[in-house]
Amino acid sequence: MSKIVKSLIGLAALAAGSLALYAEVPKGWFMAGSKPTEYESSVDTGNAYAGQPSAYLRSKKPEVPEGFGTLMQNFSAEQYVGKRVRFSAFVKSENIERWAGLWMRVDGKPGQTLSFDNMQDRPIKGTSAWRNCEVVLDVPAGALGIYFGILLDGPGTVWMNSAKFEEVATSIPTTDKIKSPAPGPTNLGFDK
Repeated sequence: MSKIVKSLIGLAALAAGSLALYAEVPKGWFMAGSKPTEYESSVDTGNAYAGQPSAYLRSKKPEVPEGFGTLMQNFSAEQYVGKRVRFSAFVKSENIERWAGLWMRVDGKPGQTLSFDNMQDRPIKGTSAWRNCEVVLDVPAGALGIYFGILLDGPGTVWMNSAKFEEVATSIPTTDKIKSPAPGPTNLGFDK
């Protein structure tokens, strides 16, 4: 093999590696979070599930960043008001030091969060095989926007595949972390 051919093969390999460094966020998704520049995301055909490519979210540095990154989407809540919705995906992880999770939030007027869950009470940690994860929320009156995605807080990599957003029956319990107020006063006599 000539030196020129070897050099061209080497340049092609280098270019392919460079492309991975500048990979784009999957179409229709965007990066956000408290420190989105500390994380990267793209499509990963090498970590497929059910024959489909995955999206990954990874910390750019091996040391612990001071915030989280998320790969996310958002859209109008208009057609879902009064309904219960679920965001689910198959997720796997590698070397997650802090935690990761699917998340979803329903917002009303600016600054008003109506329902929310980020799986922090059932986090994805360490290295794990593909598993189905989900968050389920009600979309109450006054809802204007729905936001969802996958988040990573700290070093490691998390992959997401087979993502679904769907309306579900009210018999499926919500995972909402915002507690609804009690219907009236309780234990005013302090006897319990």
